[in-house]
Amino acid sequence: MDKKLLTPGPLTTSMSTKEAMLHDWGSRDQKFIDLNQSIRDSLIKLIDGEGNYQCVPMQGSGTFAVESMISSLTPKDANILILINGAYGQRMKKMCAYLNRSAIDYEVAEHEPHDMKKLEEIIDANKQLTHVFAVYCETTSGILNPINDIANVVKKKNLSLFIDAMSAFGALPLSSKDVTFDAVAASSNKCLEGVPGVGFILMKNDVIEKAKGNCHSLSLDLYDQWTAMEKNKQWRFTPPTHVLAAFNQAIDEHQKEGGIEGRHKRYKNNCKIICDGMKEIGFEQLLPDELQAPIIITFKQPSDLNFNFQKFYNALSDKDFLIYPGKLTVADTFRIGCIGNLNDQDMKDTLTAIKEVISDLKISL
Repeated sequence: MDKKLLTPGPLTTSMSTKEAMLHDWGSRDQKFIDLNQSIRDSLIKLIDGEGNYQCVPMQGSGTFAVESMISSLTPKDANILILINGAYGQRMKKMCAYLNRSAIDYEVAEHEPHDMKKLEEIIDANKQLTHVFAVYCETTSGILNPINDIANVVKKKNLSLFIDAMSAFGALPLSSKDVTFDAVAASSNKCLEGVPGVGFILMKNDVIEKAKGNCHSLSLDLYDQWTAMEKNKQWRFTPPTHVLAAFNQAIDEHQKEGGIEGRHKRYKNNCKIICDGMKEIGFEQLLPDELQAPIIITFKQPSDLNFNFQKFYNALSDKDFLIYPGKLTVADTFRIGCIGNLNDQDMKDTLTAIKEVISDLKISL
């Protein structure tokens, strides 16, 4: 039996998704070419982007996809505003530095959302800006950033919005009919419940069409990847065939669960069980409910001297539950994910295990 992964990804996958990786695929075979195209089409449908957006998959983790998006879809003279309230906004800032893209940032604390009035003021004071980068769900804290409000401000100011939707895509709504954005990056191993190894970028037709010559890297060049796939539906270089087969299966299961709405319903229920149960045990949740995304929940570490995170983690691991260390600079924390192929019984079993560990380690809350 696999341990339950209470993490933001990689995460627990269904048996049928695992089984999809038991077969070998010829990367130039028509069956694999059709599978790849099916994935691309399905992802575009998830943002209601048929006819207006293109999907380009990219080998590697989600970070590869985000860097590919930035390097390929922004011109070298771009001026970028990055909204930061966690590690993944910071990572985009670091990417811009590597890529020699001019960037400023609007940073708030990791447990706070950005203020839209302040955002407007920053944009108005920096007339050279061309792009705004935002993180939909910042997994550093689990905060749900107000992506609709951000998009409305960016649209009002006639700038281009790029979204890191890594931990949100497939469970939180992101329709191009409701939210104006030029590009969004995500990956297979988050809310779509595939396995790690492939990311993807969805971008407006005119954005990818104008992207030739932007990228610093051949392997990360979305324009080159896109033109190759449009020509013969094939990858330029060796694709992660088994990962894509699993991803295709996971997308099929996502559709059968009711798509974004169905997945969100299960995750929201998982989140409520964990939040209510941990509060009952005596743990303090970092974020108020209105800022908490049903993806991963951050809890403050108890002040009791018997609490040691590594011992706590190891004891839960021995009971087949893997949680996640904290990533905050503002407080000592740990995190519990509620995504993946997990249900309400898994959440209840997690709480039972936590209660047993608290007792075993003589932790006072």
